[in-house]
Amino acid sequence: MLSFPGPALVRSDADLLAAHVAGDRYAFEELFHRHHRRLYRLARRRTLSAEDAADVMQDAMLAAHRGAPSFRHDAAVGSWLHRIVLNTCVDRLRRALPTAPLEDEHAVGDRTAEVDTALVVRRALMRLPTEQRAAVLTVDMHGYSVADAAALLGIAEGTVKSRCARGRARLTGLLSG
Repeated sequence: MLSFPGPALVRSDADLLAAHVAGDRYAFEELFHRHHRRLYRLARRRTLSAEDAADVMQDAMLAAHRGAPSFRHDAAVGSWLHRIVLNTCVDRLRRALPTAPLEDEHAVGDRTAEVDTALVVRRALMRLPTEQRAAVLTVDMHGYSVADAAALLGIAEGTVKSRCARGRARLTGLLSG
């Protein structure tokens, strides 16, 4: 009589993550392949190009790979990966903030005051909660419409409006004090 092996054992996401932490060289790869399509679609919807989405995926999966030992098991592994990709998208948007004012090729004179103002505004922006900062930067600094910002950030248009309003109000307080 021929003996056939049983069905291949399918490990859960939590088992794969635990195996990765324990040193299984292939466990994270399997976990990555299991969630790649869904996570890439998420990154693609939140970024401006396929190249940006690919960069986000690389950064996010590297963060997940390195951060696996600190996974607290208070959420599903898929949700944890989803959050890492979203956070990486927000970080990428935040890094898109220009670090220096654009130079006017015909400018003459001392621009120290402009640089000082830019630094003060940047510090104030960094004191905003991440969600408000992302909304304000997307709409006010990068010029996206509320609808486009909502799609980029993955939130409702009303949420973008309220986060912008709260962020602007808080900025006003930070900059006037």
